[in-house]
Formats: sequence, C-alpha cells, structure tokens
Amino acid sequence: MGKNLREKYALAGLDESNLANNPITQFQVWLQQVKQEEIELPNAMTLATATTDGIPSARMVILREANDEGFVFYTDLTSQKGQELELNPRAALVFNWKELDRQVRVTGQVHQVSQAKLETYFYNRPINRQIIDLISKQSQIVANRDFLEETYQDLLLEYKEKELAVPPHWGGFRVYPNMIEFWQGRLNQISDRLRYTRKSSDNWCIERLSP
Repeated sequence: MGKNLREKYALAGLDESNLANNPITQFQVWLQQVKQEEIELPNAMTLATATTDGIPSARMVILREANDEGFVFYTDLTSQKGQELELNPRAALVFNWKELDRQVRVTGQVHQVSQAKLETYFYNRPINRQIIDLISKQSQIVANRDFLEETYQDLLLEYKEKELAVPPHWGGFRVYPNMIEFWQGRLNQISDRLRYTRKSSDNWCIERLSP
C-alpha cells in the first residue's frame, strides 16, 4: 500500500501548470489528499523556533487551522517555544507526508491569536483536554508522574459541573507565511521543488528549485 501510494504521487509529479496561484490553496489541496488517503496524523508538523541569539529548537505540534491568515497552533505560552516566539517571533514549519513522498516547508512571522479565537477553540475542546491545558506547565520540571495524575483527577472532579476559565498561560500562535515550498519525490530521484515567495499580501512569486 505505502509503495503504491508513493508511486501514484511520484508519477503524477508537480508541475507549475497544475499549481494554485495561492500557496495556502495549494496546501489545502495537498492536505485534503493526505486525509483522503487516510494517512495517520495528517496535521502533524515540525515547528522550529530560535532564541534571540540564534540557538534553534524543534518539536512536533498539531496544525489546527490553515487559511490566508496563516497556520495556527496552540500551546503553553510559558513553554520553551512560547518564550522563544515571544522574543523572536519567527518560525519554520515542516509537513512530512512520507507515504506520498511529499513535504511542505513554511517560514514566516508569528503572532498570537485573538482572545476571542482562543476562547472559541478552548471551549470546543473536551473537559479532559481543558484540564490538561490547565495543569501542564510545558518544559518545567515536575517531581514525578504521580503528581500530574493526582492533580488531573482532582481537577476533573472539581470541574465536572462548572466551567473552567481559559488558563492565563495557554494561548495560540499564527504563522503568517512569507515562503512556502512544495516538494514532491519522483521515481527518477529528480524531485519537484516549487517555492512560493510572498511579494505582497495577495501576490506570490512561484519558482522551481533544483532538487
């Protein structure tokens, strides 16, 4: 199955004549194809950030939304990525769909989402996820797992019949892209790489890159 999928998309390739003018539209087409092929965790992406003196770090997060305003994810604002983005609001994203031999790279400026948007997303999450968002202080040291488990169970009981406020340390970020590159593997190893570079808010330059 995996080999057949890779061959299917590798044979189709990626040509300028088949590209959308807007890279977000093209991304949404690819993401929908990934979902149709029932690839596990289609929204998983690598998020790379850096300190103000250029020390990089990367981790996997889940994409929650992608539109003309950018790529949205949610996290603990006090985490390493949250602190780095506050001081150095630039990020890179990578989507790697190996089953289709495809990859998408994104770079851009980062902004926090509005409080209204944050609350809408938070209250659409099940209560157990809300509790985890409350107790999880990402990247901070904890005594042991028992502490987390006991705190979780206590709060699950406490908020069984009342609404939990959005934790002050929890928020969302939007990566507003200035570059999006689409990579499609080919059977002859001469891969297709097509890069969109933003020229204005709704104008993009499309260029083919050497593999």
